[in-house]
Amino acid sequence: MSKTYTTADVAQHKDESNGYWLIVENDVYDVSKFLEEHPGGAKILKRFAGKNATKSFWKYHNESVLKKYGAKLKIGQVGESAKL
Repeated sequence: MSKTYTTADVAQHKDESNGYWLIVENDVYDVSKFLEEHPGGAKILKRFAGKNATKSFWKYHNESVLKKYGAKLKIGQVGESAKL
């Protein structure tokens, strides 16, 4: 069963000590261990950490990226509707 988070919970995870979480389509992903693997570099993931990255994610990725990496990075979903 997936854990439910608030946007405030996610907002606390935007640095090295708390980890790097972001939201895509109301799902919460912990990208802390993916930073160095990300083809676009760690900097962009850190910039969106703690925020809803849906709009930017879809600008540069297609659904195959979520299918490939989503399952191992997803930690839950947002309980309330996440703002874009």
